[in-house]
Amino acid sequence: MGWISGTLVYVITWWLVFFCVLPWGNRPLEDPEVGHATSAPANPRLWMKAAITSGIAAVIFVVIWFIADAGLINFRIN
Repeated sequence: MGWISGTLVYVITWWLVFFCVLPWGNRPLEDPEVGHATSAPANPRLWMKAAITSGIAAVIFVVIWFIADAGLINFRIN
């Protein structure tokens, strides 16, 4: 896997994991103001979720890289 395809795999993996991590620990506001969504989280903690996502995506990327490097999955057309 080259550096361009590796970067693309990591970015796709990061976004997939990010969307899975987004709902973790969200609690809606107890008394939302008029005009605000009642389901909006009180404290979304996006920086913490981005950091968790980066760690999980790095582990998944390493697994994908080892699988691709070992030749278990080949994406080249013969």
